[in-house]
Amino acid sequence: MKREAFLQVVSKESIEDFLRYTQSPKNAFDPFDLKELLEELPRKQKEVLWERLSQLLTETLMENPVETWQKREDRECEDDMEVEMVPEMKQTVAVIQGVTNVVTASIPVVGETVNYKPLLECVFVLNGILPALPESEKILQSAIQGVCEVWWEKGLEGKEQLGKTLFIILLRKSLKKSATGADIVRLWNLHQTLLCFDYDSEESNEVKDLLLQCFMSVKHIKKEEGRRFLSFLFSWNINFIKMIHGTVKNQLQFFQRSLMEYISEVYFRACKKVSGEFLEILESCIQDFMHHGIHLPRSSSVHSKVREMLSYFHKQSKVRQGVEEMLYRLYQPILWRALKARNSEVRSNAAFLFVDAFPVRDPSFSAEEMENEIQKQFEILFILLEDPHPVVRSTGILGVTQITTKYWEMIPPTVLADLLTKLTGDLAYDITSADVRCAVFKCIPIILDNKLSHPLLEQLLPAVRNSLHDNSEKVRVAFVDMLLKIKATKAAKFWKICPMEHLLSRLEADSRPVSRRIVNLLFNSFFPFNHPEDVWCERCVNLIQMNSAAARKFYQYAYEYTAPTNIAKLMLTIRRCLNACIQKAMKESLHNSDDDDEEESEKENTSVLSNVLSIDDVASMASLLEIIVILWRSIHKALDQNEDAKDYTIRKFASVLPGYFKVFKDERCMTPLVILASFMPPAAIPTFSCSVISRLRNTDNGADQSKYSTLIDCLCRWGQVGHIMELACDWLSDTLTSGKSIKKSERRVRIHVTHESKPELAIDYIEYLLTHPVNRDCLLSAPKKMLENLLKILRTSKAVLGSILKGNDGGSGRCSQATCLRAFSLFCRLSIHLQNKFSEEGKDYLSLLKETGAWIENQVVPFILASDQEDNISKRSNVAELIIQSYLTVCKDVIMVGLGNLTFQAHLLDMALSVIQTERGGFCAPVLLYALKEIIEASLTQNTETDEVANLFQAVQTTFQKVLQCVARSLKKWQKEGIQLIHSLQVPLGEFVHAVQCWHSICPAVHQGVLSTLLAAIVAEISYVLQKASSETDLTIPKTISDLPPLSSSLMTIIMKSANVVRSFLNELMECILSEEIEGIFSLTASVCIVIIIKGKHKTWLLKDIAPAIRRKLLTCTDAAGEESSSTERRNQILFSGAQ
Repeated sequence: MKREAFLQVVSKESIEDFLRYTQSPKNAFDPFDLKELLEELPRKQKEVLWERLSQLLTETLMENPVETWQKREDRECEDDMEVEMVPEMKQTVAVIQGVTNVVTASIPVVGETVNYKPLLECVFVLNGILPALPESEKILQSAIQGVCEVWWEKGLEGKEQLGKTLFIILLRKSLKKSATGADIVRLWNLHQTLLCFDYDSEESNEVKDLLLQCFMSVKHIKKEEGRRFLSFLFSWNINFIKMIHGTVKNQLQFFQRSLMEYISEVYFRACKKVSGEFLEILESCIQDFMHHGIHLPRSSSVHSKVREMLSYFHKQSKVRQGVEEMLYRLYQPILWRALKARNSEVRSNAAFLFVDAFPVRDPSFSAEEMENEIQKQFEILFILLEDPHPVVRSTGILGVTQITTKYWEMIPPTVLADLLTKLTGDLAYDITSADVRCAVFKCIPIILDNKLSHPLLEQLLPAVRNSLHDNSEKVRVAFVDMLLKIKATKAAKFWKICPMEHLLSRLEADSRPVSRRIVNLLFNSFFPFNHPEDVWCERCVNLIQMNSAAARKFYQYAYEYTAPTNIAKLMLTIRRCLNACIQKAMKESLHNSDDDDEEESEKENTSVLSNVLSIDDVASMASLLEIIVILWRSIHKALDQNEDAKDYTIRKFASVLPGYFKVFKDERCMTPLVILASFMPPAAIPTFSCSVISRLRNTDNGADQSKYSTLIDCLCRWGQVGHIMELACDWLSDTLTSGKSIKKSERRVRIHVTHESKPELAIDYIEYLLTHPVNRDCLLSAPKKMLENLLKILRTSKAVLGSILKGNDGGSGRCSQATCLRAFSLFCRLSIHLQNKFSEEGKDYLSLLKETGAWIENQVVPFILASDQEDNISKRSNVAELIIQSYLTVCKDVIMVGLGNLTFQAHLLDMALSVIQTERGGFCAPVLLYALKEIIEASLTQNTETDEVANLFQAVQTTFQKVLQCVARSLKKWQKEGIQLIHSLQVPLGEFVHAVQCWHSICPAVHQGVLSTLLAAIVAEISYVLQKASSETDLTIPKTISDLPPLSSSLMTIIMKSANVVRSFLNELMECILSEEIEGIFSLTASVCIVIIIKGKHKTWLLKDIAPAIRRKLLTCTDAAGEESSSTERRNQILFSGAQ
């Protein structure tokens, strides 16, 4: 009954009933099953059903063609309105969907005896409308695609046409960004459809483009089915293989290296699938990769990827039959020739491929042929090790180690011995290349992975022990890494290969990368944490006795290889050892001490080392104390996080520290003891903490920094920097103020003990505080009143220096001239730090520097001007010079740290100009050039278009011009002093010119002005020398910079260091010649000299334009010279023989 009812509703008149039957059931209890019904239908009824179905589909599409759907959607989009689908269109879609459902269910029941032509017509109609369906009908599209897919799988008539359409649709879909792995799987399931396309037809052009895009798609490459599909494409057409290969080569630069294995797999699978002419073409593509792997430069982004691809084939040759023969055949015409190429990079690339593919052989060779081939390849290895280029030798070293490791058992012992002897005997000491030496020690660990190599290497490696002292750090690092590998593999005793004395001497002197590795190597020997703690201490003492400096370095890095707990235990064990030594000494000096308490103390401090060590062994005692300090420093962060452990450690050391100070009085011991005390709170060691300031007070004038530095560090760590400041202020006020009242803090306990004032030492203390960052922070954290009092006292140095300048030495009291100058410098420096510290509070300490600048202009500069009048004034002018140098140095630093504004910079240049223009103003030229450089760099943060900045830039140009004039003046009057001044200007002038060139786009006016000044100075000096030449025989054209006069030689040296500066300098020279700023025979000749010198060092296109321009100007000069033209012309010929 259901069958007849269903057949009746398949018509235009019963659309609603048809849709009710063909739509998916809305509940599980619906008894109608379309698939079941179709299976039960007899042949005749199936044919009737398909006839009616075809008619229904045709009539429906005639009424509402699919082509009009897209136009209707486009109009709705243009109106920007969300309009629901009209009922007619909605019904049409439902009918097509119903027809599609019936067709899908019908395909499985199509048999050989059934006439399914009407069904085929339905399928073709659905296939025809599929490309025209709008994007919104995704469900219908998917259903029709399913029909085509099932039809293709069933293998029914017309499957080719249906498969082609579906193939293109799926191909496009798989290339979209939204594509999924399932889309690629569906495409692979239809891959045979590709064979239905005629490669040479026009309809295949679109397919070709889409298929080539698949080789650019990471999704296809990463998916297993995608790689199968890509490898299948090589079998479509011979010409298409070439197109694929070209596409892959073009895309390699964009692919990640991680994809190379997948791409190699695609090629490899294709090789296995194709045969005949197809295989020949594909092998030629692989050979093309081989060619590129050899000839591409290593700097190419593609080179490493090509290597990865070839390495895949090399690996497959060991496990897949036929690959080894193919590689041998393809490498044969190119590899052996490339190994002998003249280009070293080609040889290196070929060597890498040869090593990676070794052995390159044909499995079909006879035993004799195989032996000859292998012998030939071993000879090639020896040739690579002797190649003249280091990169090839390094590649050969890598190859030897990889090959011997892999084939040790198959290589004759004599060949193994020869190869490894070549490495350890010759290449390990290759004096021409550190890279080669490094390669030896980086590659030997590869061999160590093969245990069979250990006996031979144990014999050979002691010969390379001196490589630990190689002058290249990377070689030393590689050597120690090799020793670590030897230790890890237990191949040999590392100390037999490299003696302990050598290792400790390197540990003492070497850099962190090497030292850390040596510590790792020796760690278990000198810090065996699986042994009792007394053994740790014994090994520590042994290490000290072997090399105390190496011991300090060892324990500096020990914390990296063990837990902080073990470090703390070692510290306490060393403490116990020291206590035992002290008690042993006391027992020897006091024979009658038998108290019970002492016996208990002896028990606690018993050490096996007490019989070995003695407190008289100062070096060992000092080293043990130093190691305690080093160990404590290494775990201070861990102790800070564990208060209990920290308190325990402090308590233990605080209890013995007073005794240590009494016993260990040698200077070597005192330094670590003071540092150790600084790790503890002052309350824990009251006796010592109260004596620190008196120790500083009793230090002798002129004492070395090591005498007081640890004491100052200790007070700063305790937060007691105020005590140092009070002491320094007392000493300085006694000497600098000469009885003037400086208001001191009333809240201070004073012990009236007569002490000698030590102003020099006070300056030393303050300078040490300001120089070291941690101490400086402590100093600037002191109360503001105390800092201002210190600044006020230091400021009085100006008055004392003023008295010295006036010849009234009595005003300086007991303060020497040198001390006053240092105090003045500290005053200026402290002003900067206070400005930086308290600027937010509104206090302007920078005004003190400006006042000091005014004081220098009014009271110091006049002594520079009057320095030639009397001898005693000349002596005092030296003081004035030192004052100005100190002031300029500080001002330069102010600008560098960004505290000096434009006004400050302008005032500085005004003052500097008044000095540099004096007769002997050259003394300030070096520091002034540094200041100019800082001004240029500070301008980067300014708006350079303002008048204030423009005026400042003009002042910079003027100052620079005056500096060069000053140097020229000094050379004329005092040649020896002038040459010394030139030498002192080399570095600052070079930095200034470099800064001007770097920021020429920001301050072009300064750039042009500086280059113009440099050019004028050089041309003027050379012209002056030429004018002094009395005849043509005296004229020697300079060929090098050293032939130039002193100032020009110095300036040209600086200019020639940078190609950019040379280019800008030549531009300026060209402009000056064209604008006739450089004219006259001597100036033009000087220009020729400049061109000759630059031509010898730099190749620049500007020289081609400058030389003819100078020649034209010189010819103009000869025409004007009249009768002297013949002599001038000969001179021109001499000049231009070198310039052109």
